[in-house]
Amino acid sequence: MLQNHIQNGIETARLVWSQIPSSEEAELEELARNSNGGVESLDYEVIENYAYREEQAQRGKLYVWYYVMLKWFFSLLIGIGTGLAAIFINLAVENFSGWKYAATFSIIQHSYFAGFLVYIIFNLALVFSSVFIVTQFAPAAAGSGIPEIKGYLNGVDAHGILLFRTLIGKIFGSIGSVGGGLALGKEGPLVHTGACIASLVGQGGSTKYHLNPRWLQIFESDRDRRDLVTCGCAAGVSAAFRAPVGGVLFALEEVTSWWRSHLMWRVFFTSAVVAVVVRSAMGLCKSGKCGHFGSGGFIIWDISGGQEDYSFQEMLPMAIIGVIGGLLGALFNQLTLYMTRWRRNYLHKKGNRVKILEACILSLVTSLISFGLPLLRKCSPCPDSETNPDFECPRPPGTYGNFVNFHCSKDKEYNDLATIFFNTQDDAIRNLFSAKTFREYSAQSLITFLVMFYSLAVVTFGSAVPAGQFVPGIMIGSTYGRLVGMFVVKFYQKLNVEEGTYALLGAASFLGGSMRMTVSLCVIMVEITNNLQLLPLIMLVLLISKAVGDVFNEGLYEEQARLRGIPLLESRPKQYMRNMTAKDACKNQQVVCFSRVAKVSDIVSVLRNKKHNGFPVVDHGRSREPLVMGLILRSHLLVLLQSKIDFQNNPFPCDIRSISNRHHLSDFVKPVSSKGVSIEKIYLTHDELEMYIDLTPFLNPSPYVVPEDMSLAKVYNLFRQLGLRHIFVVPQPSRIVGLITRKDLLLEEDQDSATVELQSTSVRAPQVGRTLRWHVHSDQQPLLDSLLIHE
Repeated sequence: MLQNHIQNGIETARLVWSQIPSSEEAELEELARNSNGGVESLDYEVIENYAYREEQAQRGKLYVWYYVMLKWFFSLLIGIGTGLAAIFINLAVENFSGWKYAATFSIIQHSYFAGFLVYIIFNLALVFSSVFIVTQFAPAAAGSGIPEIKGYLNGVDAHGILLFRTLIGKIFGSIGSVGGGLALGKEGPLVHTGACIASLVGQGGSTKYHLNPRWLQIFESDRDRRDLVTCGCAAGVSAAFRAPVGGVLFALEEVTSWWRSHLMWRVFFTSAVVAVVVRSAMGLCKSGKCGHFGSGGFIIWDISGGQEDYSFQEMLPMAIIGVIGGLLGALFNQLTLYMTRWRRNYLHKKGNRVKILEACILSLVTSLISFGLPLLRKCSPCPDSETNPDFECPRPPGTYGNFVNFHCSKDKEYNDLATIFFNTQDDAIRNLFSAKTFREYSAQSLITFLVMFYSLAVVTFGSAVPAGQFVPGIMIGSTYGRLVGMFVVKFYQKLNVEEGTYALLGAASFLGGSMRMTVSLCVIMVEITNNLQLLPLIMLVLLISKAVGDVFNEGLYEEQARLRGIPLLESRPKQYMRNMTAKDACKNQQVVCFSRVAKVSDIVSVLRNKKHNGFPVVDHGRSREPLVMGLILRSHLLVLLQSKIDFQNNPFPCDIRSISNRHHLSDFVKPVSSKGVSIEKIYLTHDELEMYIDLTPFLNPSPYVVPEDMSLAKVYNLFRQLGLRHIFVVPQPSRIVGLITRKDLLLEEDQDSATVELQSTSVRAPQVGRTLRWHVHSDQQPLLDSLLIHE
């Protein structure tokens, strides 16, 4: 009977393996994806064409209030969804880990070899499920996802990062990779998870899976979706660390390139909702209804009962911790960059089978190290129960906490190396941060764990599984921080020095040296440790570690984004840009333009031969001089070609009044995180190619324009701060129409019907729909009206 089961299992494994695409198939798919462009810029600028103006004019105050309330309602949904996803991931990881450790410790009472096999099988099964889901179902779910989300908020859309299947792959893949014991964390993937939930809520669900109610499909611009994704990122950090304020600051400091006061309120509200949802789940689990999930499930490392004060003499070793964190963090970034580049250029090009095999080998190596090294370590006697009444030594087999009895000859002994390895990462960090635990860990065990875990984290990061580096970084830093704390205790001979306090500072220093975050990381560390007295010390080590790390390379996410081909615009321009002009930057470009009334065949030819996403539209004035009319987007041209209802037989401007009956603003909305319509999928007959399209109603008549002699640094700041995709560079204007000052922008309300009404998605909600007083000369017409006159 057993032989039949084994044979069936082998046949099933062969069948699954045969269904995995070969390396040639995977390479062809990769080439196909790359040929269409791996990334695409987003249109954060409002396209104020005729359809937009018409729709804005029809929206009253009731719609504005509905629009604002729906934004707050969506923020509520994002907070609830991200909180529930975090609860599910934590419950699954804690229970899988609990079952694994309970089964392992139960079996090793009889045979360590049998326990080792069970331990390997548990880890291997979980890791295989993770890498299989990623490679076969959601390739975009691999990695932490933070570089891609940072690129999205910077104005670059990487294909597939916000799809529904990416969300599913991220959730279940994180459970497998973290529960399987790899040197990875679930906190980075939770940020990506929150962003996916926010994107799905913003686009009204998933069209592919028929989860798209119409009443939710109101946010039709990349700008609105960007704000929701920002809320999702903050919600992910808040859910991962139970740090709502840290989540808001993380979104502000690390990922977003665009910020305003109204967005701050919604992000804060979303993070607060997540904190309430997570706290409710913890209260429910305290009653024992969550299986192996206990107080160690959600990250909160309370060290409020630890060191209460510190002396000036301790500043030097604390500064040394900051230097060590900067050095090790910069080294970690460089090594992971080399490993990731090698994977992308050589290993992962061989197909999905190699990716699966690599993850399984990493699981086997990690299991061998985490099980084998504690076997080589001698056990230590338990501390006196009278001096440490709050700690149980040894812990019952298979439970989380300090003082794990593993391969010990006596009952009142514990294995300090097994105390770190045979716990979930959250519980291991809690052990390292714990106060009143002098001499719980030996220096040899901490050094052994630091070297092995650091190496495993470097090698594992970049494999085809969801992977975060927050918690592994905290583990690495807390290890050498506790080593420094042990030295301080021995050297200064002070009774009030806590090794756990130095472990906390070491964790902060490594994250600062690797990720180069300061304000948000400082607040996160204070929130998760519940100790405000350590704030000055955390600030000190963060400043030192970041300064040291910046000497060698950039932060982890910036390096990984550049490796993935995500063109991030940094916060400030390069120095050489101050010596260049806008004309210098585009002097080698060949600008492709369309005439006001363009021939269909000319449009098709340009779209097939050029990959540009925006084209100037020009016309000739009365004196035949060229006149720039505006900008037409590639996506809008594809919609016009596909619908064919705007084709006309003559090359003359059309009647503008007929446009409003043929198109709605939603017709030109690009599906979120997808390529939209492709020119290769549009079929046109010979007669249709000979027809014409009047582009005037669909172009943006007011694109951003800069003079040719403007410095490239000013253009860079304008481009990044406004979230633009295109800027026109023109010669020096020959005449001036007017001069706008601050006073002109502080306009008063006026109910005169002769005034011009301007509406934008970027103005404050109570002001939308109000009329603004504009003084227009009687002999001049507004630009849009002059373009749309019927000839």
